[in-house]
Amino acid sequence: MTASRTATIERAAGKKLRRTRPLSGGSIAEVLLVELEDGTRLVAKLGGPGARLSLEGWMLDYLARESRLPVPAVVHASDALLLLEYIESGDVLDGPAERHAAELLADLHGITAPEFGLERDTVIAALPQPNPRARAWIPFFRDQRLLHMARAAHDAGQLPAALVSRIEKLAGRLDALLLEPEAPALIHGDMWGGNVLCRAGKIAGFVDPAIYYADPEIELAFSTLFATFGDAFFSRYRELREIRPGFFEQRRDLYNLYPLLVHVRLFGGGYVAGIERTLARFGF
Repeated sequence: MTASRTATIERAAGKKLRRTRPLSGGSIAEVLLVELEDGTRLVAKLGGPGARLSLEGWMLDYLARESRLPVPAVVHASDALLLLEYIESGDVLDGPAERHAAELLADLHGITAPEFGLERDTVIAALPQPNPRARAWIPFFRDQRLLHMARAAHDAGQLPAALVSRIEKLAGRLDALLLEPEAPALIHGDMWGGNVLCRAGKIAGFVDPAIYYADPEIELAFSTLFATFGDAFFSRYRELREIRPGFFEQRRDLYNLYPLLVHVRLFGGGYVAGIERTLARFGF
């Protein structure tokens, strides 16, 4: 690590640095475990252009303030550097941990607001995630998630115009395919396995949020896209919150168009086939 980066971390932490080592998971930033001179361990995220790490810090603070979801405490947050509490983890996401995750997320989804969206725009990874306040969920999902990310992927040259046209046709029929939830619910927003920290059959923490108030079904759907959670999670979640009929059969795949589009925008065309399959399944 360069002398200038060492100095930046030491100024933010208020202590000298003893040692560092790389951590996995840094798709938009370099991630380090840093040990300070007094033995304190922190996670340092060092951002490049567009990382917007200060916004990640704001989202973690929001979750810590507004919910009981376990998240790392924010020590310092700027666009160039995020310093976080280090959470001991690294164990597998087994059945007991999945059940604990269900309890935590059911509790999170019980936090409601008068409108969908949020008081400010957020990000998912480094991608802008607009959150204008909205009274109805389906138009919000259509315009601020599905169409927004499809057009962003097209503008970046990663999604063909013909596929955007098919997504637009689907978007015009969402009223017949989705349900309005009872109330806007707070979600973590990026529920894949790399953002779930486990320790001894428990969830030690959730990281890298992309928060807003939504239909919690979009969170549940995302958790299945890369097999983050399975039967143990959903069995326990159902004991605490209703999952309405038709979610697994239909709405899950529709909601997963959004994270698939995020991955197309971030990583290119390898995820396009999944979008095409979903569109074809629904006749678009």
